[in-house]
Amino acid sequence: MSEEKVMNRWLVVVGALLIQIALGAVYIWSVFKAPLMAKFHWEPAATNLTFSIIILLFAIGVVIFGKIQDKIGPRWVATTGGILLGVGLLLASMTTTIGWLYITFGVIGGLGIGAGYVCPLATCVKWFPDKKGLITGLAVAGFGGGALVFTPVAKSLIASKGVLDTFAYLGVIFGICVIIGAQLLKNPPPGYKPAGWEPPVQATGKTGAADFSTGDMFKTAQFYFMWISYLFGSAAGLMIISNALPIAQAQGLSEALAASAVMTVSVFNAAGRLIWGTVSDKVGRTKTLMIIFALCGITMIGLKALTGTSILLGVSLVGFCFGGFLALYPSLTADYYGTKFLGTNYGMMFMAYGIAAILGPMLYDLMKSPAAGQLSATPLIISGVLCFVSLALVLILKPPAKA
Repeated sequence: MSEEKVMNRWLVVVGALLIQIALGAVYIWSVFKAPLMAKFHWEPAATNLTFSIIILLFAIGVVIFGKIQDKIGPRWVATTGGILLGVGLLLASMTTTIGWLYITFGVIGGLGIGAGYVCPLATCVKWFPDKKGLITGLAVAGFGGGALVFTPVAKSLIASKGVLDTFAYLGVIFGICVIIGAQLLKNPPPGYKPAGWEPPVQATGKTGAADFSTGDMFKTAQFYFMWISYLFGSAAGLMIISNALPIAQAQGLSEALAASAVMTVSVFNAAGRLIWGTVSDKVGRTKTLMIIFALCGITMIGLKALTGTSILLGVSLVGFCFGGFLALYPSLTADYYGTKFLGTNYGMMFMAYGIAAILGPMLYDLMKSPAAGQLSATPLIISGVLCFVSLALVLILKPPAKA
């Protein structure tokens, strides 16, 4: 089927970016933390638990809504995600207790993010079988860049309207952005392929990847190798992202310069998603992942040795690698298991990220230096070694054969 007879596939990318930039604003949580603590006199750990709940429900939402969008298509599922996120934040603006915040922003908002996130990925890969890495990278770069777009907006609103009213304003903005973007999401017709492109011939003589159901995927060793490596890579990235400011301060930067580390990591995180995705289209997904794991492992192990402004380079490199993981694993899942059940299959793969959001920061906190303000090398080295374990797992990966 020729491309001229169907919608312009780049419109799907426009919708995907609009959705992902709005959803990616979840990474501005740190902007809300201090104002909420000041207003309600909550403890830091209890307040920060909101973010952990959001990320966990985000991952669970990808699993639940990925399965639904495989059956009914992306448009209504993504629209539902926008409604859930908007309603969650609007309800969060009525917060009087921390439990209410957990339920509204954490559970309802997190599920909304999961519903919205999975649809652009699954849809874009189907429209761009010739550019899976680039398009996946572009879509998730929008998510990574959401914090850059909305951090100044949120700060300005908090200063002028207060933190609770800011939840309401952002709920409306995010909800509208996701719902509008969702209307541009539509699966290509059966048998669609871009003009001039032919599926690559596999060793079996067949073209393209076989479509594995989730049950069939679970029967392959490749799924578990990919899942574990995704877990270890994401844990390294989330350990650094969630602690970039205190790490930078511990290594000798002033408070002002250390604060810039958060923005710097965000920029490199977004750039890594696009750059590594593009590279993987040229040199292959597994080769690119091996490079990323090697770079991430070396950087994590050597992070303690970096002081002054060089620590900015170190944490930024980890952010750059982390962006690559988020770009490559959706494409690799499609390469190995096809696109028919990609929403469900990648949802199960993405649970590695959800668990990493707890394990990475937890490893850092459990192995903190007993001396206040000092950086412990132990969790960094452990995470770095696990990146090399991931490299070994990726090294033995090969496309699964369907029985």
